Amino acid sequence: MKTHRLYLALATLLLLAASAAGQSTSPQTNARHVVAPAHSFTKFEPLNRWRADVLAGDKAALAAIYSTSPPARTQIQQGMTEDPNAEPEYWSALASKGLKALNPKVLQIDKTQPGVVSLVLRIEATLEENGARQEEVASAAQIWAQQEGTWRIVATRRGDLVPNSPRRLPEPAVPNTDLYPPPEEAPAEVNAALAAAARDHKRVILVFGANWCYDCHVLDKTFHSKQIAPLVEANYHVVHISIGDGDKNLGLARKYEVPIDKGVPALAVLDHDGKLVFSQKQGEFESSIRIGPEEVVQFLQKWKPVRAN
Repeated sequence: MKTHRLYLALATLLLLAASAAGQSTSPQTNARHVVAPAHSFTKFEPLNRWRADVLAGDKAALAAIYSTSPPARTQIQQGMTEDPNAEPEYWSALASKGLKALNPKVLQIDKTQPGVVSLVLRIEATLEENGARQEEVASAAQIWAQQEGTWRIVATRRGDLVPNSPRRLPEPAVPNTDLYPPPEEAPAEVNAALAAAARDHKRVILVFGANWCYDCHVLDKTFHSKQIAPLVEANYHVVHISIGDGDKNLGLARKYEVPIDKGVPALAVLDHDGKLVFSQKQGEFESSIRIGPEEVVQFLQKWKPVRAN
């Protein structure tokens, strides 16, 4: 996944949300995200309510979810609008187009400040018209703020639903929103993995990415699949290095010669002594649509440690 697709949108929305919620927008406040504990927001009830209203095609109920004072802001490809009815109209119209199922997968949840929650979503929809089923998908980010004792959406960014391209790699039913630890933990994680590798003479795979990157979740699911997990476990220690909004751990990326501007996930392989063995230079794994299990197995086989017989 190209890094600029979501992190710039999310950073922009955070500023919009702070303004709409009447919060401070100082650089210090918005310079980093405070990630909520996983158990706090993985079952974020307002999102379930939003999903139910979309499935029902209930425009009035959806309109009550979006802030009107100040008006919710919506960023789409065509530009920015402050019409709070824009999103209720878009999503409620899907019912008349044969909406049968809706699955908003949460990729990242941040508690950016008290009373404000940001969600990065991959929204999967099933539509049926004239007996033909179509699976579609959209990327989105929503900022929720507490207003008068209830949660409302104060800012959102989304792409239009498009046909969902088939993947040969396994996809997670529920993405792990804690897959990537806070960016500042990366150096210690790398050191711990290298210490373990020095003992068991495995190699270390550094996976640069972020929780908002769906392809990163797909690759992790692949690493844990029945076919590939034994190969990973026998030969590697895997470290997930968060790039934050594309602005974190850039020094580590340069050190291990990983150009994250080519997209993430981006991988580097280290020997047990910390020596760089290989780094991806062309975004080889950034799209889980273009690769299959055989490419992942080939990569892992090629760079696994060479052990004496």
